[in-house]
Amino acid sequence: MTNSSAISDKEVMEGLEETRSRLCEQFATVTGSDSAVAQCYLAENDWDMERALNSFFEADMESVFEVEDPEEKNDDRPSSKRKETDLDAPETKRKMNSKPADCIDLTEDEPACSNSKRSSEDEGDGKLSLISWNVDGLDTLNLAERARGLCSYLALYTPDVVFLQELVPQYLQYLKKRAVSYQIVEGNEDGYFTALMLKKSRVKLQSSEIIPYPTTQMIRNLLRAKVSFLGQEFCLMTSHLESCKDQAAERMKQLKVVLQNITEEPDNTTVIFGGDTNLRDSEVALVGGLPPGVIDVWEELGKQEHCRYTWDTKMNSNKDVPYISRCRFDRIYLRPAKTEVKVRPEHMALVGMEKLDCGSYTSDHWGIYCSFTS
Repeated sequence: MTNSSAISDKEVMEGLEETRSRLCEQFATVTGSDSAVAQCYLAENDWDMERALNSFFEADMESVFEVEDPEEKNDDRPSSKRKETDLDAPETKRKMNSKPADCIDLTEDEPACSNSKRSSEDEGDGKLSLISWNVDGLDTLNLAERARGLCSYLALYTPDVVFLQELVPQYLQYLKKRAVSYQIVEGNEDGYFTALMLKKSRVKLQSSEIIPYPTTQMIRNLLRAKVSFLGQEFCLMTSHLESCKDQAAERMKQLKVVLQNITEEPDNTTVIFGGDTNLRDSEVALVGGLPPGVIDVWEELGKQEHCRYTWDTKMNSNKDVPYISRCRFDRIYLRPAKTEVKVRPEHMALVGMEKLDCGSYTSDHWGIYCSFTS
């Protein structure tokens, strides 16, 4: 009897160790930390993943944005105060300039750039443009410079809608200060979260909602907003689905929630979903594929190879990893309204593929730029 009890206790302990080891691995993957840091935060929070992640992200990051204002930044400060990097971009590679004198910031109501893909002065343009981007706010390396890089791309492309993932509070506050021509809808207030940015002059917010994923262990949810764009009804959605290969089951559950919300929208509403889905094609197939009427924009535009991989460690050096991983994690789905005039995808491209002067890319993901016409 005693021996049986001892064996049972041993099995319980082994199961507990396995569970905690898995939680540490997930925590380390989400935060970019090591197993020791993961174990510390999880143990301090009774092995509750959500509490541990919140605790981690509540750590003071104010110093990251001490030089957030380009006009306040002084390049003549002592060299000991400057950030050093051995990741210098090749001279032959075009870069988004982040030097104080030339930095594009979004302090004007209608920022403009002579090289914009679509001039902000052309407010009569009926095309809708968007950028979807996991901006990797969890990585504090060169974060202020990378946030300025994002604003430079917003000024360059002047998208009507922006879907962002992996924002942190400090990054969000920076965007609120700089991107004043956009209304920002957040998917959370602390930790890390998603957001929608809507160009005030063209997109009018009607309502927004945060839909939780009941069994997420990584503080993930679905953020959606009802908007009007030049007299048309749209429902915009963004999400960051569960990360890690071993979270496929949870990720597919979350995908089902997304697809259900897309298909339940009224027939007169165009639905656009975009975000870091972490999906593999096999997982989409396992949930039955996309519902009738819902299209994968990349596939619809001919599966162009040059914008297939949004997570690409072969090209993107922000994460120093000893392996090559190329995946189409970031995706855009469209369900056109069932009306005479239907919205259809026109163009897709990857953005953020130029190194900033700090030596990093704007994010460890490439962003997706899309335009739609009707």
